[in-house]
Amino acid sequence: MTATKNTSNGGSAAAAMLAIDRASHDFRRGRAIRILDDVGNSVIAVASEMSTDLAIERLSEITDNEPSIAITHHRARTLKVRLYTDEIVLIPFKSWRTAEIARTIADSTTDLANPLRGPYTANRDPVSAASIAAVQLAKIARLLPSVIMAPCVAGRDSLIDEDGIASIRASDVMSYEMDTAGSLKQVTAARVPLADAENTRILSFRSPDGGREHLAIVIGEPPTDRPVLARLHSECFTGDLIGSLKCDCGEQLRGAIAQISEESAGILLYLRQEGRGIGLTNKLRAYALQDQGFDTVEANERLGFESDERIFLPAARILKQLGFDQVRLMTNNPDKVEGLTSFGIEVLERVPHAFPSNDHNEFYLSVKKEKSGHLL
Repeated sequence: MTATKNTSNGGSAAAAMLAIDRASHDFRRGRAIRILDDVGNSVIAVASEMSTDLAIERLSEITDNEPSIAITHHRARTLKVRLYTDEIVLIPFKSWRTAEIARTIADSTTDLANPLRGPYTANRDPVSAASIAAVQLAKIARLLPSVIMAPCVAGRDSLIDEDGIASIRASDVMSYEMDTAGSLKQVTAARVPLADAENTRILSFRSPDGGREHLAIVIGEPPTDRPVLARLHSECFTGDLIGSLKCDCGEQLRGAIAQISEESAGILLYLRQEGRGIGLTNKLRAYALQDQGFDTVEANERLGFESDERIFLPAARILKQLGFDQVRLMTNNPDKVEGLTSFGIEVLERVPHAFPSNDHNEFYLSVKKEKSGHLL
């Protein structure tokens, strides 16, 4: 489910981004959200992992419809549910009936504890854009990509108002990540001497919705009339901060800073895209699945995500604001080269950036090479 448009200019776009940000936080609190699409469809949804039996009962009262649980195709394949509809699958209420079962349908880390659940039968009617956007909103909220929802019929506005349910547009949900990335602006900058690069400034960039800031770590004084040595580094709490041995992120971060410093100038972009864009909690769920024997790609997909949910427009936006449209990119990931190129940054050279494996991340690195095409 990718973004479909960019409306980053103007006050109405900023208001739409703010509305989606608020809705995502309501989702994280277990509150319902009404989503409307451009052809008149309207659904009310709650995030599956935050659902309760009381919330599901109230959802039925407000909409005068039995709810369905929506999951992505990746999650449906894991549950052996037939794929009759585009992008998401709807499982009717009669197949699950309780919030506890709904949560196990959404969360693949519970599969081994519930081996005899199902089989689940999917609805065959076409799904609306509002329904697809409801699942995307769960992703934006960094929750499992599953919602419990029901179509909202006419004449229910008084009940919706009574519950204080916010309304948002499906098109705004689907364009949210591109809109926020495309509207990043520098907030501040400061000199921050680093252990391996004393001549360093850190610049903070924020979008109008007030979300988490992306950072540009500028080492030395890279000239804008030449390709800049650059590294795109996605935030990794476990690897960057506490020294996890399950990945090579911490070594890549510190190694990039040291290498850029050796060349006297360059930029490391620290992008707030934890867990390849699924968030820290979901990354920990993926780790739990890896402990069950699944590789890193399989784990993300069993949770219902794409193997990589990141977009690289934030990086391109920041580089252009700093005056760079050509880079020498420190990466082993061809997707980063393609991602920057698609947003107008010319990658003149791929600079290899790899580190020795250990007993804990050797399999992880082999999967990155074999399944994700990393050039290790």
